[in-house]
Amino acid sequence: MDSTPHGAALTAERFGVKGPRGWAFRNVDITAGPGSLIAVQGPSGSGRTCLLLALTGRMKSAEGTAGIGGLALPKKKAAVRSVTALAHVPGIADLEPALTVGEHLRERALLQGRFGGSLRALLRPRRERRAEARALVDDALATAGLDLAALPKGIRTSVRDLERLEALRLSVALAMIGRPRLLAVDDTDLKLSAEERTAAWEMLRGIAAAGTTVLAVCSEPPGDGADVVLVRTGNRPERAGGQDAADGRDTGARPPAQEPGEPSAGDGDGEAKDDEEGAADALAEAGRA
Repeated sequence: MDSTPHGAALTAERFGVKGPRGWAFRNVDITAGPGSLIAVQGPSGSGRTCLLLALTGRMKSAEGTAGIGGLALPKKKAAVRSVTALAHVPGIADLEPALTVGEHLRERALLQGRFGGSLRALLRPRRERRAEARALVDDALATAGLDLAALPKGIRTSVRDLERLEALRLSVALAMIGRPRLLAVDDTDLKLSAEERTAAWEMLRGIAAAGTTVLAVCSEPPGDGADVVLVRTGNRPERAGGQDAADGRDTGARPPAQEPGEPSAGDGDGEAKDDEEGAADALAEAGRA
């Protein structure tokens, strides 16, 4: 992969994922250029995480089409996985509480050096490879805004001792070591204070501004997000600042079209439970796509 950050354009048209007991989400349309910051907002069970996984080639879609940097989904899932990275995704991109920050960073740098480079790169002298690994880690930490010196025990701080925002920054840093064209972050603002949410969005804005496309699942998009492409799972899409997308196209999810045998649209507990079960079933299939 080119060492210069270069974001991937993201498109989706009537995109959907279905589990054994129903749709996790469907009828999603998105248009976002390279280096965009895309916020996915929706209630629990509306398929936000499934959408993130499907758009990064880690979950099989059931209908519609999507593309990442010109790579078509679902046909090019493996290629899409190679240019995207996940951060903060429960059950898939978790941090290990017992490991230290340094151990996480060394492990990711080792994996990147072994599997993320060319054969020619692997044959270079060890000194060169170690210097490149250090540079990758330093760049990723700076990008995520994680100051090792500010941690309780520095690089030897255990993950279990990190504050929530620090853990989010570490997860993002680990993902950025691979220099992805698209970074996908789940539960961006989960259990963060208002001040921490602002800091988290500033971090993601900085990553997008530097060229990497960012796809972030959240409960609340940034309040001043006129520059954010907002995707609402279950509602009409719009810019976070309240305006429609600049090109006039949908950038979010339409309400699912009703088919024979489906429950009527509404807010009843039964429907909410069905939506959550459908999303859970689809999520369970993520490793089999």
